[in-house]
Amino acid sequence: VQLVESGGGLVQPGGSLRLSCAASGFTFNSYAMRWFRQAPGMERELVAAMGDVPGTEVYAGSVKGRFTIFRDNAKYTVYLQMNTLKPEDTAVYYCNAIRRTPFYEFWGQGTQVTVSS
Repeated sequence: VQLVESGGGLVQPGGSLRLSCAASGFTFNSYAMRWFRQAPGMERELVAAMGDVPGTEVYAGSVKGRFTIFRDNAKYTVYLQMNTLKPEDTAVYYCNAIRRTPFYEFWGQGTQVTVSS
């Protein structure tokens, strides 16, 4: 099982980034996919999540209207489009796959996003 994030980097405030998470080794379509982030000295927090079909997206209040989660089941990939980035969005972003019954959960290694001028 692998979740491999990519797309992080340094961006100026107001800029955009798109994170990707490529999955392998499990039945991607059967899992909800989530993006978390963790800033230095802070707990990991849920940023966005979606079920196996469109229309099931949920967002943290701090990113709603700026971030969009979407998935391509044929490519076993989930994305996080981040627009109007702010310095407080700086964190390591982690991809997560979860299935409730039976319970399985997988994590990626994380990708750094830094928003700074």
